Amino acid sequence: MTLPKPPEPASSPAIEKPARTQPLIKVAGSNVTTCADKNGKAFGSTDENFIDGLVGQLVNIGSPGKVPDQKGTAFVASIVQGIEPRDQTEAMLGAQMAAVHLATMTFARRLAHCDTIPQQDSAERAFNKLARTFAAQVEALKRYRTGGQQHVTVKHVTVNEGGQAIVGNVSHGGQGDGK
Repeated sequence: MTLPKPPEPASSPAIEKPARTQPLIKVAGSNVTTCADKNGKAFGSTDENFIDGLVGQLVNIGSPGKVPDQKGTAFVASIVQGIEPRDQTEAMLGAQMAAVHLATMTFARRLAHCDTIPQQDSAERAFNKLARTFAAQVEALKRYRTGGQQHVTVKHVTVNEGGQAIVGNVSHGGQGDGK
């Protein structure tokens, strides 16, 4: 008995990958260079000393061994660049976030490949702490950018017949009715 062939999937349009951008940091052996015209925007500063220091730290974060790694370094640099830091503080927080993200993924991998319960417990604790740290860093960046102010936007207000509505800022002095 011969089974019928399954229908061929409908051809879908080819999905094009976006063009790979030039890496912000280039590593060739132990030689590390940056794209000078992109540094200010990518790292939130034009201070060469700051950029040199941060780039050195990003190379260390992105290189799993003692030899600088192009792909890993390009990845962590793109994380910092993707945050679009406005100043040095945001750039440093972005670098920390990149480091915590890489460590989180390392422990996620370890957790998935544990052989013993103690290994699993250890990897789980580290993974959990790192994931919470990353979330706290995201919140810290958000607070830093907004100056700690929270904004509430009301999208819909209903005032029933006989009701009253106040539009604008309302503050209450906490004095009650003054009696």
